[in-house]
Amino acid sequence: MAVGSAQMAKPGASPADYILLTIFLKHDQSKTLGEINQELARSGFWRAFPPPGIDVDSWYVVMGLGQVVTLRVPPSRLREVNLAIEKTAWKAFRTEFYPAYDYKDIAKSQREKEAQKNK
Repeated sequence: MAVGSAQMAKPGASPADYILLTIFLKHDQSKTLGEINQELARSGFWRAFPPPGIDVDSWYVVMGLGQVVTLRVPPSRLREVNLAIEKTAWKAFRTEFYPAYDYKDIAKSQREKEAQKNK
């Protein structure tokens, strides 16, 4: 699936510079896929989402649910992402948002500290 104007995630970005925003784009099952795609084309979804410069961390289709998109969003641009969804996705999808932050390096450090204690 093409991601449009969005960039794929940059591995060098610091977790202090962004939040992870997972968006569930739940299919409206009263519509066919063709009808959903027509609505997305009509609304300009693929031009507007994600906004230029917002990094896509992952984008999956989940059968029976819809699409699950995780973005790396600078906190100051959160409203911009929300508006892109409100203006272009709502007739095609029901949406849910889950902001998070990257805990991987912190958890790794804590595990290493515990391992050192047990030696």
